[in-house]
Amino acid sequence: MSHPVLELSEVTFRRQGKEILQGIDLTVRAGEHWALLGPNGAGKSTILGFCGAQAHPSSGTVDVLGHRLGRVDVHELRRVIGHVNPRHGLQSALSVLEVVLSGLTGTVELPARWEPTPEQLERAHALIAEVGLSGRDERRWPTMSQGERGRALIARALIAEPRLLLLDEPSTGLDVAAREQLLATVGELVRTHPELSSVLVTHHLEELPVTTTHALVIAHGRVIASGDVGATVTSETITAAFEHPIRVERERGRWSARSAWHADWQDGDTESVA
Repeated sequence: MSHPVLELSEVTFRRQGKEILQGIDLTVRAGEHWALLGPNGAGKSTILGFCGAQAHPSSGTVDVLGHRLGRVDVHELRRVIGHVNPRHGLQSALSVLEVVLSGLTGTVELPARWEPTPEQLERAHALIAEVGLSGRDERRWPTMSQGERGRALIARALIAEPRLLLLDEPSTGLDVAAREQLLATVGELVRTHPELSSVLVTHHLEELPVTTTHALVIAHGRVIASGDVGATVTSETITAAFEHPIRVERERGRWSARSAWHADWQDGDTESVA
């Protein structure tokens, strides 16, 4: 069994006297790709904040890449965690290349007088090509499509060679074509970065890459189900989490969900997940 890169044990979190998370357990091992699923307000972003060393729990323990929160310099730890957030707060007109290079400095804007090495420039160009943006190195952030921004942010997250990649609703704001391009890019990481582990947050099953191996389903700050994605993402667990009768289906590795009373009960290539 591969070693853990992320461990949450009996994690609770309270804010202004309100319990946001209750007894969350999660272990992510090297090479595993987890989906964090649940309705709005379930606590997904809070959990991702712990995974990214952005916050500390009220009780319980969080170990990230072998370091326990509360006993480690989180600023140094954050440098080796890749984070893809479509709400990236860039305001200036950086190029694709500059956005990717900012992953080395861990800043939104490139620091004044900072210069990349030739090796870093070579790696940045290689990652830009890897995410399907060849020839667009000099395209500026304000003129980029949302899909191009998403793929640039994946390259940015990878340039520091992290062992853990966090994706916070990476398909937000994308049309169908851009979403599929981004999911293909994420799926390709299994081949190009085989030791990388990832946690992807979403509340849409259609946004799960085919390479998803495990899932944690939560609601009201509690775990509904956790484990192998095929056993965890089911009509029963998704219905319980979203408190609405949902029919979950899986076709050629991709998931879909719709109201149970509107479900199309056809046979064929579609696998209904009970």
